[in-house]
Amino acid sequence: MRVLDQLIQSIRGAATHNPDVQAAPACILWPDEDRQWAAVVPRLQAEMPELFQLGEYRPEQRIGPAIWLRCVLAGLVPEAPIPPGATPIFYLPGVGRSGLRAVESCPEPLKPLAELQYRGVIWSQVNAKDWTVLAFLKSNQGGLALDVSQDADSKHAMQLALYRVLDEELDLLRGKRLDKDYFNTLLSGGDPVRDLLQWLDQGDAFQAARDKNAWQGFVEVCKSQLGFDPVNEGPIHGAGLLAAHQGPWQALWERYREAPRRYPRIPQLLRKTSPPRDLLSDKSGWPQWNEGEEASLRDILLAASQQPHHAARKSILEAEAKHGARRECVWAELGEAPLAMALEHLAAAAQVTGQSLAAGSPQDMAAAYRNGGWKADAAVVAALAAVQKLDDCKAVQAIVETIYLPWVDEAARHLQAQVEAGGYPGKTIQSDSEPEKKPGECWVFVDGLRLDLARRLEALLQEQGFAVEGDDAWAALPSITATAKPAVSPIRRLVRGKDVNADFEPAVAATGQSLKGGYHFKKLLKDNAWQLLDRSDTGDPSGSAWTEVGNLDHEGHERGAQLARHLDVILADIRDRIVELLSAGWETIRIVTDHGWLLAPGGLPKADLPSVLTQNTWGRCAAIKPGAKCQETLYPWYWNPDLHFALAPGARCYRAGVEYTHGGLSLQECVVMYLVAAASAAGRGASVKIQKVSWKGMRCKVTIEGEPGALRLDIRTHAGNALTSVTTGSRPFKADGTASVVVEDDHLAGHNAAIVVLDDQGRLVAQRNTVIAKDDA
Repeated sequence: MRVLDQLIQSIRGAATHNPDVQAAPACILWPDEDRQWAAVVPRLQAEMPELFQLGEYRPEQRIGPAIWLRCVLAGLVPEAPIPPGATPIFYLPGVGRSGLRAVESCPEPLKPLAELQYRGVIWSQVNAKDWTVLAFLKSNQGGLALDVSQDADSKHAMQLALYRVLDEELDLLRGKRLDKDYFNTLLSGGDPVRDLLQWLDQGDAFQAARDKNAWQGFVEVCKSQLGFDPVNEGPIHGAGLLAAHQGPWQALWERYREAPRRYPRIPQLLRKTSPPRDLLSDKSGWPQWNEGEEASLRDILLAASQQPHHAARKSILEAEAKHGARRECVWAELGEAPLAMALEHLAAAAQVTGQSLAAGSPQDMAAAYRNGGWKADAAVVAALAAVQKLDDCKAVQAIVETIYLPWVDEAARHLQAQVEAGGYPGKTIQSDSEPEKKPGECWVFVDGLRLDLARRLEALLQEQGFAVEGDDAWAALPSITATAKPAVSPIRRLVRGKDVNADFEPAVAATGQSLKGGYHFKKLLKDNAWQLLDRSDTGDPSGSAWTEVGNLDHEGHERGAQLARHLDVILADIRDRIVELLSAGWETIRIVTDHGWLLAPGGLPKADLPSVLTQNTWGRCAAIKPGAKCQETLYPWYWNPDLHFALAPGARCYRAGVEYTHGGLSLQECVVMYLVAAASAAGRGASVKIQKVSWKGMRCKVTIEGEPGALRLDIRTHAGNALTSVTTGSRPFKADGTASVVVEDDHLAGHNAAIVVLDDQGRLVAQRNTVIAKDDA
């Protein structure tokens, strides 16, 4: 029960009587000489239609003079009726009980009410005194028996906060000391920590948005709980206390750290304060300190880049020990510590590149790369993604050039020497087997899914509850899309290499038509009963299909080193597409790729190859003119081992300034991983099918076939991405297998979307394409 409920019950209870010996009171008089209850009477009138107030004539507010109240009592005021069976209550502000007793000395305006003290009853204490706010809250005889402080400050705060006190639950107040701090906190909104942070962030706008009483309560809470006067000391001083976060300000700092983006102007305010000069003081609360630390780390990285790679790795690890803790500070959360964030990944790269991959056979090298070497590639990409400012990018680039590129180059040269001596471990079209065609399996081709990204995609799918298995392979040589994409396709046995080829593009075996441009490649798939799925099509899961998604290779060539910043979005798109296909009923998804790539901010070192010797020069491979003699090592073509081409030595590139490229012979380009994803037993949902879909306006009703259990219904623009939901919220299915949801935006009528059925873990178990606001055919 709230205080309000108890107050109403007490006032109405004044009319309680024994009908056997007493007449029912004509009314209840509520005298309030000090007007302590005046501020909450309008609130009480909303709950008590029988409550009327003495005052200037305002009948629409149930307020009027004494003679008007008598007319109300007599039932002569149609616009102010007394509810049937209720006893009218007359609130008398500025009038005390003693003023009504002496009828002869009663002020003339009150005389019409004086005689009602005999026909009615007065709401008062047991001792016949008027109820004050303090008395009602504190008294154990007819009051609430709460522990209320009686000092002047508490009384003043209690009076100001009375409106809010009414909504407090009595059970929560019992056993609590109600003093000035309690009332002021209640008055200011009940969360003084949040309020102070908002005041620091909003400045004058904070005060302007509050009434006088709420502002005063806020000020008093700051004084009593924090020893800080917002009015006299101001926001800059308060910001300095927040940054120092000593004593009671520690709680404010912790709250700020939890969600600093809610208070975007506080860092600017903190910059107007000065950190302490004491070397031992904690300065982490000041953005200036973090900026200084970032500058120091930048200098460390640039200096380390001038050292031998083994010394540079040591310097990076030492920097990590010193600066790594800043990733937990508020400035990292606000994106103002990018080098500290990048340092975590640079340190990981330093650890991995400390172990050379240039040892053993190609198979040994591939095993070492799969078992952990790929983490250096992942770390470099993550470090590049963490920085954006030019100076920060230069520092990270310098470290990558010092510790990573030599490591890649050394391994590539060893691999190339091993291949020259013993042959490439990857297959040719003559040795490659016929791919198995499985009904219910959809092949998803991702151009340029390097091993580290395949690992990330594997983790993303597993997070969605899918079972994922990986299978390692060597890319076809040269590791470019023209050669390697057809080599991983299910129709590779229908393709052959030309006798003369400068662009590494194979042809249809039966007709000799080039696969360049993609038309004949797609035609081969169609002619051999492979469904070709476009970006939104889910096809017939009882057959076999091929689809392409997430063109990482195109993005890499377009963006160079900037690719690193976009990988999260690209991989999420690939994941969503795979989830969409599995949810549509495909049993397995086989994810294949053609090659990996090398990435070097600032560009890979250039390898010289005279243009007069080449027919076509790619980034890392070149077709040599017939009869031309060059110093380059030549390698056989996957599609026709009688044709050879040159590969750039080590990690070099035949073109200057190229940051992203492939086509050469390195672990990063040639060791790839194919994935097979399937719904796990927990998330398969094979027994659930969408049976019927009907629209009524923007409301969609769906009926499923199968056990509803804890399943829920939603509608999304991208089935696998919960963030693309267009409804007011997912809804559970009823026992009869039906559920309905509403699309919020009526502008979406006529747009394509996906109806999805989710399990209790949020995983998709069924899906159907739909047109919003249009019944299924």
